[in-house]
Amino acid sequence: MTAPQIYVSFPGTAREALTFYRDVFGGELSLFTKEDFGSSDGPPDHIAHGVLSGTVALAGSDAPAGGKTVRFEGLMLSLLGTASPETLHEWFDKLAGGGQVVDPLAPKPWGASDGQVIDRHGLHWLIGYEPGGAD
Repeated sequence: MTAPQIYVSFPGTAREALTFYRDVFGGELSLFTKEDFGSSDGPPDHIAHGVLSGTVALAGSDAPAGGKTVRFEGLMLSLLGTASPETLHEWFDKLAGGGQVVDPLAPKPWGASDGQVIDRHGLHWLIGYEPGGAD
C-alpha cells in the first residue's frame, strides 16, 4: 500500500456496503467472514475483513458487538479528477441512490464542476473535475 486507505467499520452491513461500492466503482472485491478467520467474536457470516481493489479502493468489516461504526463529521472522500467527467457523473448518480445529495454535481462559479453526496451507508463523497477533464 502506497497511501492511506479508508477502512470502515459497518454496523453488520459490510457485505452489502462493500458490494454496493464494487457495483458503483468496479474493481475486485474480496470478503472474508468471521468463520473464514476462525473468529468467534460475532456471527460467523459477518465480514471480518473486506477489500475493494481498483480505481477506488477501500476496505472494511462488520464492527464487533458494542464497537463503533461509521460516522463522519468534517470528512469527505474526494474523487476530484479521478476519472472522466462521464464516469464521475455516473458514480455520483449511483452513490446518490438511497442516499442524500448535499450539493448537485454541476458547474460552479469558479469554473470546475463538483458536488457532494452522502451515500446510503453514510460515506460523504466529493466528486468533481476541471473543465476539459481527463477522458
